[in-house]
Amino acid sequence: MATKLVQPPIPAPHLAPPSPNISKMMKTHRTLSATHHRFGHYPSGFRPISTVKVAEESSGLIEDNPDIAREESRVEQIKADLYEALQGINRGIFGVPSAKKSEIEDLVELLESQNPLPDPTLHLEKVGGCWKLVYSTITILGSKRTKLGLRDFITLGDSLQIIDVAEGKAVNVIKFNARGLNLFNGRLTIEASFKIASKSRVDISYNSSTITPEQLMNLFRKNYDLLLGIFNPEGWLEITYVDDSLRIGRDDKGNIFILERS
Repeated sequence: MATKLVQPPIPAPHLAPPSPNISKMMKTHRTLSATHHRFGHYPSGFRPISTVKVAEESSGLIEDNPDIAREESRVEQIKADLYEALQGINRGIFGVPSAKKSEIEDLVELLESQNPLPDPTLHLEKVGGCWKLVYSTITILGSKRTKLGLRDFITLGDSLQIIDVAEGKAVNVIKFNARGLNLFNGRLTIEASFKIASKSRVDISYNSSTITPEQLMNLFRKNYDLLLGIFNPEGWLEITYVDDSLRIGRDDKGNIFILERS
């Protein structure tokens, strides 16, 4: 007769109670999770692995793209060189030596080659607002300067351009200071409208112009057409460079305009 083997029951695993340290760690983790859920932050020096990893990866993006940093540095250097070249020439309105003009135009071409917004009319919010002219190839020379009194008793002040994108309008304000028996300030205001002609060009139409105050109008009345002919923006304008602080344009008459955000 075969002997039946009876195997003793397998004892249940012995479950030891959690140690005080483990219980404390679990409690701390639950507290941290609840704190982060309610307030969106962690105590100083305690960040989850995922947060640390994202921060490290974000930092790595900059380190892994040195070309971006070099490109930005190059643009800033060109702009610094351009501003240095523009020192002491009164925006070029009364002419500049040919060597200086060539230097400025070379720097302008360098900036244009680095234009961060090649289709500016598709992003007109970058163009809108108030700008101040810092250089132009428009000049007032010889008899024109004499007739307008810009040699003796009238000084040319700031030239501003205010662009209203929503209305499709641009207002150019040219300020003057007149010396004489009484010193007074005045301005020529030219209002124009513009329409998009391409991804980088706008067509500009002259609307109206005024000179204030009346004393200044009396000084310019005889040569008002001459004054308006110099500053009339009608034609087209190609926006060849624009960033957050600087804008460059070229018009249908071959002029270059450099403006900084005001």
